[in-house]
Amino acid sequence: MTTDEPLSIDPPGRTGGWRDHPDTIRPTVLVLGGFLTAPPMYERFVERLRAHGAAGVVVASVWTPDWLICSARGPGAIATRSGKALLEAGRLAAQVSDGAPVLVVGHSAGGLIARLLTAAEPLPGKRFGAAQRIGAIATLGTPHLMSQGEGIGKHLNMMVSAMAEEAAPGAFHSPKIGYVTVASRAVRGDPAGTGRERVAYLLYRSVMGRAAVPGTEGDGQVPVVSTTLSGARQIVLDNTVHGPSAGAPWYGTDRPMDLWWPAALQAWRDALAYRAGLLSLAAPASPRPLLFDAPGVHR
Repeated sequence: MTTDEPLSIDPPGRTGGWRDHPDTIRPTVLVLGGFLTAPPMYERFVERLRAHGAAGVVVASVWTPDWLICSARGPGAIATRSGKALLEAGRLAAQVSDGAPVLVVGHSAGGLIARLLTAAEPLPGKRFGAAQRIGAIATLGTPHLMSQGEGIGKHLNMMVSAMAEEAAPGAFHSPKIGYVTVASRAVRGDPAGTGRERVAYLLYRSVMGRAAVPGTEGDGQVPVVSTTLSGARQIVLDNTVHGPSAGAPWYGTDRPMDLWWPAALQAWRDALAYRAGLLSLAAPASPRPLLFDAPGVHR
């Protein structure tokens, strides 16, 4: 990877700065888009992140053709572009977040790229090791667990998921990095159900193979069970679909954000407090999922 500065060094603010007040600092957010997406798809999401308290937002310059190339050549180019965006976000954080490590929000496959950036050398000749630059990773509908069978699950598993799990398994850098996974059980897959349920069933099967049985719940594209990450806090929503082009509330619209954003922000603040020596954390291996049954109600 060629950049003007290495990813593996500490970002600005190693002494003083954000370390003096990690409980009040506002985060700079890096958005890593999902498979076959493009930055314009996240324009409204960026506005909502700012409205929810982000001091600044950077969207990685990864476009649909980049994902098509990734399908043939692997994720190296996308990871490099995402690494450059992380450097850009770090420079912005120096201006608006007192140099605090960035809060990374990865949508769909973007969450896998976020994990790759924390690894020292996840791909031959690609050295990232950017864990010090990241305060938290929140993944939205990210398929951390994928099938090695047929379909897109096999393809994405070979491209990114298996690499991420080998290079940075689970919540690998916790508690220095906070990890939050967000899923939805809005759509039940059913081969004998409505058109939407039949399509969801086929997509769930492509992600997790024969483990996807009738009744499997997910966001219409990724089943809940595939979004789990060992050691991460999991949030499961209702009435939330996978992406912004579905014509329905998705992870980046206001109501779902009202539910997952506070958890992501707290995970980021806890990681910063730990780094500053103000908090001792021992994250459980399998935190209990937080399930939202209705707006504002959880169990």
